[in-house]
Amino acid sequence: MGTDLENKGPCLGIRHLQAVLLFLAIAVNYIARLNVSVAVVAMTDAATSNPDFPEYDWSEAQKSYILSSFYWGYIVTQFPAGFLVRRYGAKLVLFIPTFATALLSCLTPVCISWGGWLAFSVLRLIIGLFQGLIFPCIHEHLAKWSPPKDRNRLGVFAYSGSDCGSVMAMAISGLIAESSLGWPGISYVSAGLCGIWCILWLLLAADNAPSSRLIGDDERDYIERSMRRNDGFHDQKIAIPWRAIWTSAPFYALLVVRSAQGWANSTMQLQTPAYMHGVLEMDIKSNALYSALPFLAMWCMSYVYLAIADLIMARKWMSLTTLRKSINTISYWGPAAALIGIGFLDKSQTSLAIALMTINAGLNAGSGIGSILTIIDMSPNHSGMLMAIVNGVGNIFPLLTPLLVGVIVTEPSSRTQWQIVFALTAIVFFIGNLVYIIWGTTDQQPWDAVDFLKPRDAEQQQQQLEQWKEKSKSEKEI
Repeated sequence: MGTDLENKGPCLGIRHLQAVLLFLAIAVNYIARLNVSVAVVAMTDAATSNPDFPEYDWSEAQKSYILSSFYWGYIVTQFPAGFLVRRYGAKLVLFIPTFATALLSCLTPVCISWGGWLAFSVLRLIIGLFQGLIFPCIHEHLAKWSPPKDRNRLGVFAYSGSDCGSVMAMAISGLIAESSLGWPGISYVSAGLCGIWCILWLLLAADNAPSSRLIGDDERDYIERSMRRNDGFHDQKIAIPWRAIWTSAPFYALLVVRSAQGWANSTMQLQTPAYMHGVLEMDIKSNALYSALPFLAMWCMSYVYLAIADLIMARKWMSLTTLRKSINTISYWGPAAALIGIGFLDKSQTSLAIALMTINAGLNAGSGIGSILTIIDMSPNHSGMLMAIVNGVGNIFPLLTPLLVGVIVTEPSSRTQWQIVFALTAIVFFIGNLVYIIWGTTDQQPWDAVDFLKPRDAEQQQQQLEQWKEKSKSEKEI
């Protein structure tokens, strides 16, 4: 029998192509999701963008509704997405929200011209409804295509699309707003990018290795063998062990830590342009470019964390659980400290503020390896559904944070009010990671077994649970 190295196919195979497609999917949808923060500044301050386009006099509260409306729709479809991707596969379900985002982005300027901020909010809510399908699909697709030895590389690369999308949304949106396209051009460019991705996805994607017409036999066999999948595995319907999931402490630890990340992300991604414009008094062009710097740092640092993780696992310096918790601690508690410092800066310390925000984001890049991929580690067979739950609950907080900021920051130029916002985010970061350290694990859970819910295996289920508890206890003692 050959070794894994001999039989896993090309060094760069179709599993890597799937990761590239997922990277691009996240990137183009993030651009469409996040460019609103720059667009709102351009629409309400024509002096900092192309003055040939309409300017709107929206209150801070109305701006907050626009920024938060996406998440009102986004959380609604998370849970249904878990069922849809299990039923129809990621290829179809991931295509739908991206195509819808392209179409709705085209309609955005027209809708705003006749409906103002209210129409803008409704349109963002609908886009959120569609994009709520995305991340359960991403996780389900990764679980199908990523062998354990490749999981960090494929997962980190795919999810770094969020950092790429954030960089592009911040960096190019301000430039587009100042160009001849004006602020409507922000929506049109987003629509075009999403449309191009849809074509690539239809041509190159496949729900799993056996169904791909592009994959070679060696790579297909390597993927399926490494995941211990028998012939016909993808055709069977695996029942979801709801009771076991909702009584699992590691699952709740994931829920808490990812909710903390959701809170922090919404503060950084949606409120950074407002902070830079209000407190640091930066114009929209430099505002957008500097707002992109933290996400550029996050994008680059995600690969640095990956290289470190690969080295540690290759040398077997620590277990996978310890590795994920260690990296997650750096990526949560480091930014918590940086956020406290940012709140004490003013317009005379612009460079320092940008530096701290960049360090903050760079450190936080480790959350991909630290906790996102833990979902697949724990339960590859139910990863899409678990992601639907975790991402759905976690994104309740991004829904609320813009509204909370709208209440706290009544004067955008008030440094004191922004200090409260950043301090709250730091506290959430700290508590979220502490819970993960205590109760989190990467062990594949006994309830992930294909036959876990079969009646004839009821006694074996209990034995599996007891064995898992003993194993976890032994690891903690070590």
